Amino acid sequence: MQNEPALESILTCPVCDFRKQETMPIDSCLWYYECTNCHSLLTPKQGDCCIFCSYGTVKCPSMQMNTCCRQPSLR
Repeated sequence: MQNEPALESILTCPVCDFRKQETMPIDSCLWYYECTNCHSLLTPKQGDCCIFCSYGTVKCPSMQMNTCCRQPSLR
């Protein structure tokens, strides 16, 4: 039995260092995120699954469970 993945992560904007807690989707990877402070559009760093894997305090649920989905979400 696998543990349930964490669904909350704090994203840190690499442009303005603003931090915001967000809920991660469990069925897709989030590839785009607009910083609510400076409005920069964040995309994953090269080789990362999603914005949570690049800028979050917790990796996305699919990476936590070693099943990266690679399905983009534009949420």
